Amino acid sequence: MPQEIERKFLVRDDSWRAAADAGTRYRQGYLSTEPRRVVRVRLGGDRAFVTIKGITRGIGRDEYEYPIPVADAETILDALAIRPLIEKTRHHVHHAGHLWEVDVFAGENAGLVVAEVELPSEDTPVDLPPWVGAEVSHDPRYSNAALVEKPYSSWSR
Repeated sequence: MPQEIERKFLVRDDSWRAAADAGTRYRQGYLSTEPRRVVRVRLGGDRAFVTIKGITRGIGRDEYEYPIPVADAETILDALAIRPLIEKTRHHVHHAGHLWEVDVFAGENAGLVVAEVELPSEDTPVDLPPWVGAEVSHDPRYSNAALVEKPYSSWSR
């Protein structure tokens, strides 16, 4: 069974940008945000995917992802997805043998910058980059599905 195992962190400053790629803009929407079965459609560049995720256990969960036609993704995002859509630019940064994904959110989640690292197992050691701040892996508010339900702009900070 395919599994996603990832740790998620807030980003403390922009120093990650020196090692980052140009990034890819994403639009993604959810057909279900129910924690036991999250269903997402993501459009980035000229590629689109539907992803089904199971319940999170620790920092892992079952994940199934399949390519879909871009035109189908656009229609689903425009006509069927729960609002607001997630808008973000994802950058890739290599650090100490791991590929980090840094998401810079826009729209109703503007101001939020999160870094994630996918791991082969929950106990894989990770050398944290200096630009990484507090770990939020176990804080459900930072999941993209939760950001649809309660966008970052609505949080009292």
